[in-house]
Amino acid sequence: MSIGNTHEFFIQLHLTENCNLSCRHCYQEGRKTNEMSLSEIKDAINEISDTINEWSETYDIAFLRSFNVTGGEPLLFKDLFEILNEIRKKDFEIYLLTNGTLIDKKKAKALLNAGIKGVQVSLEGPENIHDSIRGRGSFFASLNGVRNLLEAGLQVTLNVTLSAVNADHFINMIKIASTLGVQRLGFSRLVPSGKGLGMLDEMIDKTKTKEIYEKIFSLNTDNLKIVTGDPVATQSTIGDFENDLGDFPSGGSAAGISGLTILPDGTITPCRRLPIPIGNVRKDSIREVWATSSVLESLRDRAKYKGKCGLCKRWTGCRGCRAIAYAFSKTKGKNDFLSDDPQCFI
Repeated sequence: MSIGNTHEFFIQLHLTENCNLSCRHCYQEGRKTNEMSLSEIKDAINEISDTINEWSETYDIAFLRSFNVTGGEPLLFKDLFEILNEIRKKDFEIYLLTNGTLIDKKKAKALLNAGIKGVQVSLEGPENIHDSIRGRGSFFASLNGVRNLLEAGLQVTLNVTLSAVNADHFINMIKIASTLGVQRLGFSRLVPSGKGLGMLDEMIDKTKTKEIYEKIFSLNTDNLKIVTGDPVATQSTIGDFENDLGDFPSGGSAAGISGLTILPDGTITPCRRLPIPIGNVRKDSIREVWATSSVLESLRDRAKYKGKCGLCKRWTGCRGCRAIAYAFSKTKGKNDFLSDDPQCFI
């Protein structure tokens, strides 16, 4: 078979809601759920793999396929390594998202042997800033985990969730990341949902967002790569889009386009930070959800978008952060996942 093009498709798999930290900005609510069994998770992985293989054959597409495995804190899930082995057998790239505090030398080595391609560790700023968000002592515990991962030979990305609490300290993270020797430094924006709703007033406004992004992308970080999944940030670095008037998404927000999230109880959502149930792997087929969900269909339809986002010349490559748009609209009593991204400055 001749593969005509490539397309990214990822699954963000949340194994548990359990976590050893209680972060102020967490979009999860920390409630107990009926977690899937090991066999149920394996069945879901197998179906996802079969679905992508079928798409590839049918549509002549080579998929860049990956799993982002997380929690809660994934190191608290007792069958973590068996799940990682199952994913690896299906030829997916595997990334782990963790707070890093539980990663000793032995676990770091085990993660390497499990075929993990990279690990994202959350770090919110210098010690006083990080600990004010994630809890006393968590900064040095996370740093110790990062050092163990690097020593084992794994690629590490530090990730910062930007809010008014830490936005002005992002530049300090360049030095911290470089001193540690991590390969990448990433950032995302605060989503005011879950416990993060309590930080609604700490959301940075669009003027401040623009200022921070311009500063970040003007930095010379040598061998440290700055990365982000924020569609507004990536669009802010791209030139003229006057002729971008297409009606089919080609980048930007992954919701409905290049991935799905599976929660610990099997619930499927377009994105982990966009908590709109569109099915459950315990009873629904991934391929049917992807093809028939009215929510996903709306996310792919320019005509359904409201206000500035629907009219934007960069819609095909951006569409704003749907999770932030939805969470912010809820604070206004609207519950609209197709509304404007309130921090967009483009």
